[in-house]
Amino acid sequence: MVVIRFQRRGTKKTPHFRIVATERSRAQSSCVLEVVGTYNPKTEPPAFALDESRLVYWLSSGAKVSESVRRVLKRFRKVSVKTA
Repeated sequence: MVVIRFQRRGTKKTPHFRIVATERSRAQSSCVLEVVGTYNPKTEPPAFALDESRLVYWLSSGAKVSESVRRVLKRFRKVSVKTA
């Protein structure tokens, strides 16, 4: 099953995240199917970039969105994601 989730990047105490489409059974730092966006909570205001067309593609293909990504998407109001 494909899932849309965060992939943590950066160093200790300065995280930034990629929003990725990957298989649920894979480790967080393993290879991904596609990078859909980025999120950096340490900047002011938090930096958020998203390729909405690719997110919609993965959702239409049956991908599920993790709870943490759903919260960030809701906060920035980029795309409405139905609750599974």
